[in-house]
This record gives sequence, structure tokens and C-alpha cells, in this order.
Amino acid sequence: MSGTTIMLGTFFVLLFLGMPIAITIGISTALALMVSGMPIAFISQLAFSSLDSFVFLAIPLFIMAGYVMEVGGLSRRIVDFASSLIGRVTGGLGIVTVLACMFFAAISGSSPATVAAIGTMMIPSMVRRGYDANFAGGLTACAGSLGIMIPPSIPMIVYAISADLSIGKMFVAGVVPGALIGAGLIAVAFFLALRRGYKGSDQPFSWRRVARTGWDGKWALLTPIVVLGGIYSGVFTPTEAACVTVVYTLIVSLFIYKDMRLRDLYVITSRSAMTTGTVMIILGFAMAFARYLTIMQVPNEVAEFILQITDNPTVIMLMFVVMIFITGMFMDTTAQILIYTPLLLPVLVKLGVDPYHFGIILIVGTELGLITPPVGVNVFIAKTISGTRLVDLALSIIPFVASMLIIQILMVFLPQIVTFVPNLLYP
Repeated sequence: MSGTTIMLGTFFVLLFLGMPIAITIGISTALALMVSGMPIAFISQLAFSSLDSFVFLAIPLFIMAGYVMEVGGLSRRIVDFASSLIGRVTGGLGIVTVLACMFFAAISGSSPATVAAIGTMMIPSMVRRGYDANFAGGLTACAGSLGIMIPPSIPMIVYAISADLSIGKMFVAGVVPGALIGAGLIAVAFFLALRRGYKGSDQPFSWRRVARTGWDGKWALLTPIVVLGGIYSGVFTPTEAACVTVVYTLIVSLFIYKDMRLRDLYVITSRSAMTTGTVMIILGFAMAFARYLTIMQVPNEVAEFILQITDNPTVIMLMFVVMIFITGMFMDTTAQILIYTPLLLPVLVKLGVDPYHFGIILIVGTELGLITPPVGVNVFIAKTISGTRLVDLALSIIPFVASMLIIQILMVFLPQIVTFVPNLLYP
């Protein structure tokens, strides 16, 4: 048996046995190297050299910024402002949850952090207002997945690096798709709330309240403007933007809002380090996994196999949508990006597919993986907050997942949704 066959076979066996994804990738790659007669040291050497990059510093920094916002009161003020605008309409708290997740996503770049930060505030609030706990948890889990769709996004950084693309342009490509997915979730939430009789808040609409919450939350609301404005204007790189975000949120949390104390930094840095360590271990092993596939010419073989079936890029993209939806139930976001990019991007680019278009379709697919068990980490976080059963919560996400799939398929047929803005700003 070839090394590639051993690697892929071991990978899927360990995956379905429930082995952690980092160990799964590492063991399967090590066995493939042994069968191929290559030194196992290849894994550690490649993992180290791949991660020894300035741009990867953005990952731990954006993770830390998300935790600072959660502890420092920025996320609470974002929720208060959104609630003052539309909290009174039917299903208003559900709509506020989606808007707050979209806004928080534009700062943290992390889906689990978005679910944790917004969910701890909004899920109990919805339950107290008579919303079903499964509805509240399912909506928050799905809306929190926008953390990797709306820039800045950690998975977008990983994809741009692995595909050798502009991170700034990749961020721009995610703006319209992220807004569309958010609008789809809002539409579903409103429709379900209308059918089930979920009311908004009791407080009447007041421009005075809007002005008060807007003024109170102005420093939190300015965060994405500072971060994304600096990136798109060329003032700083995405990596430097991550550092600016941490410094900005720390200053606001410690000295302006004063909701955070210096002693909280220990907990924040510890949680950030744990999350970063997990991501980086997966990233390092996945880099070695992907490089071995490239060395063994697997992407070329996959390309030939696909082209024997069809050379229609739209059909190939639709096949990919189905494939990544299934594998997303079992594979980590980073692993999917680093495996699928070298396998499919070269053949699709040859067929005329824009690499940023493919990247967004890939990111949406991994986004769905965050809310589809057994690996759906967002669902587990929402389950912990809502106190519901996993089965009931998984059933509650179906209409929201359906809306996201519809928008993903729409983007396959209409690539201009993805490419128009980046091509306009980066001619």
C-alpha cells in the first residue's frame, strides 16, 4: 500500500473513532512518512518552519482581543446599543443576537469567542422573555459562526497564507457574504418568532435611549472602524491590526470603561494561550499533512480524477459544497482549509475560478462545520450556556443551517457576490 493510502485511511479511521484532530493528523502523517521511507522529523521541521511567520501572529492577538472584549464590557455595550434600535420588534432579542454577533465578529475573528461572549448575555435574556431555550441556543450558535466569516477572520488569514493571497483582499471578499448570511439568519429568526409568538422587549422605542446607549458604547462601536479602516487604508497590515486591536480594547476596558482590572489579565492571557496552543498544534500538523500530499502529487491526481467526471467549475464547486458539509461534521476548521486548499484550488484556478471566490465558499463550509455535531464547537458552547439537550439543540439549528446553505449555493452560481467589492478596491 502507498504512503498516501495509509495516511488517508488512518486519518479517516482515527477521525471516526473520535480521536482529537491534531493527533489524528499527526499520526496519519507519521505513518505515511514511515511507509514512504521519509524521516519522521519531517513533521516537526515543517511544522516549525511553517509557523515561523510574522502573519501568524495575528491569530493569538485576535483571540486575545476577543477575550478582552468579553471581560472588559465592550460586548455588553454592543448588545445594549443593538437592543435599543430593534429590541422591541417581534423576535427582537433574536435579531439583536445576530447583529451583536456580526459586530463582535468584526473585532474578534473567532466563532467560539463570539458565541461565548454574546451567548452568555443573550441566551438567558431570551429565555426570560419566553423564547424557547433551544431556539435561543441554536440561533446564537449559528450567528456566532459569523466570527469566521466577517473580517477580520482567523480562518481567512490561514487560507490567504496557504493560498499565497492578499489577506486584506480576502477580508474584503468576506464583507458582502457575511452580511448576506447575517440577513438570512435574521429573516429566519423573525419568521420563527412570528409563528411562535416571541415578543420583543417591553421598553418602547426611544431615540433618547438609542443616543444614550450609542454614546455609552461609542468606544466599543469604534473598534471595527479602527481595525478595518486601518487595514483597508493601508495604515497597518492585518497582523499589526491584531496588535492594535488588543492595545485599543485593553485601554478602553482598563481606563475608559473600567470594567476590567489588571488582575483579569492573567485569566485572559491564560485562556488566550490555551486556545492559541490548540490552534497552532493543529495548524503545524496540518501543514505537514498538506505538504506530504503535495510531494506525493496527490493534488494532481485529484485534479485528473475530477476532470474525468466534469470540467464544469460550477458543478465541481457544488460537489465541493456537499463534500465540505459532510466532512465539516468531523474535521476542524483549520485542518479543512489546509487540506482542501492544495487539493482543489489549483484545478479550480485552471478552470477560471477566482481564488477568493473559492476561499469564501470554503470558509462558509467550515463555518457550517462549527454548528454541525459531532465537531460543532459552537453548539457545545451554546448547549453549556442554555442548559439544553444536545439532540434538541441540534434539531433547532436546522432552519438556520438551511438558510446558510442556500446563500452558499447562491454564491456558487453568482461569484460576483464575492468578487465585486475586492475587485473594485483591489483592481
